[in-house]
Amino acid sequence: MKIKTKTIRFYQDKDLDSLLQSTDLQEKDILGMKAVAKVLPFRTNNYVVEELIDWKNIPDDPIFRLTFPHPEMLPTQERDRLMDLLSNNAPKAEIKAVANEIRRGLNPHPAGQKQYNVPTFNDEPVPGIQHKYDQTVLIFPTAGQTCYAYCTFCFRWPQFVGLDDLRFATRESGIFQDYLQHHQGITDVLLTGGDPMTMKTRQLALYIEPLLTPEFDHIQTIRIGTKSIAYWPYRYVTDDDADDLLRLFEKVVQQGKHLAIMAHYEHWQELDTPVAEEAIRRIRSTGAQIRTQAPVLRHINDSAETWAKMWNMQVHAGCIPYYMFVERQTGAKEYFRIPLVKAWEIYQQAIQQVSGLGRTARGPVMSALPGKVVIDGVAEIAGEKVFVLSFLQAREPDWCKRPFFARFDPDATWLNDLKPAFGEDKFFYESQLEEILTRKALKV
Repeated sequence: MKIKTKTIRFYQDKDLDSLLQSTDLQEKDILGMKAVAKVLPFRTNNYVVEELIDWKNIPDDPIFRLTFPHPEMLPTQERDRLMDLLSNNAPKAEIKAVANEIRRGLNPHPAGQKQYNVPTFNDEPVPGIQHKYDQTVLIFPTAGQTCYAYCTFCFRWPQFVGLDDLRFATRESGIFQDYLQHHQGITDVLLTGGDPMTMKTRQLALYIEPLLTPEFDHIQTIRIGTKSIAYWPYRYVTDDDADDLLRLFEKVVQQGKHLAIMAHYEHWQELDTPVAEEAIRRIRSTGAQIRTQAPVLRHINDSAETWAKMWNMQVHAGCIPYYMFVERQTGAKEYFRIPLVKAWEIYQQAIQQVSGLGRTARGPVMSALPGKVVIDGVAEIAGEKVFVLSFLQAREPDWCKRPFFARFDPDATWLNDLKPAFGEDKFFYESQLEEILTRKALKV
């Protein structure tokens, strides 16, 4: 089937009235959505609007909830404050000041990203880089710090709101190259954002091609974190430089590097269009692998059936299910979060419905301050009901795959809510974590 070329058109908060005029939403609901959009950025495109959202199922369509602001995404008092300003045609500067005040109270950098993940080189912080785990460095290309559409749950929302002190970006690729050369233990580079695939191929190549030279033989894997395959698959099929992009992927593979496209899919609807299927096929034809990940989200994908169908469709398309995350403690977390026990039940029930090829998905995983903590299960040990936990990645590698136990709490939604089981005062890693963070704080 030949895919017709589509020209991208972006929509922002000023377009909400026109986008929602044919729905049954009440005027007050739309005003509430506009208020939320002043705090949590709204951006979508014509592919999402025309081909992914079922407009007969508003507001319950999962892609609509995933991409459009909703009044409940802010605390009532703060939302109503903004609604009053909008209703009274308050000056833009006043609305912006209130929005920025609210933003700073939404935990814009969870899990110590800004305080503890930014490395130093020559006694200076390296801009636009995070290095939390020994083997992997995250790079934030300046030109890639936007997306084809913004997810309403996104923990990287501070990248998009115009507050430079909240933003990660590197304008000078040479700095991160020097850092990589001086740290031979790094094997994986992850280009992230935002979305690096919003860059033109020639821009992306400036970051990737230097890593293919002998000076970077220690770099084994190049990863690219992206939502583009779901939100703008034309990037790989009919965009002006789509073929150039695929040739860049081929070049990476031919140079002996593993190229992993870390694709974000929150719902199976994002896989269910001809152009989405063709984008996957073309990417895989280059030798690149597609690994998929998403958080489990109330209102969007909080059912085992949704995850099982999504994983089965991904495996059928040749993708590798990778992570089911727990929604991070930032932004509209109250709207999306679910108890950890429910997240584990969804994972446990979904994994039963896929073959062994789908059971590569790990979860539910909390990407928390000490590392990636997976909920391995719920058990009763010595008469006490507990969560069984372990690290998949950690600030101290020796913590990985060492089971530890938390008292069962049916209402807990994050690692910080949990208490050690069996009368212990601390989890096994906590004293060492305090030492690690103190050292990092002194360096910065």
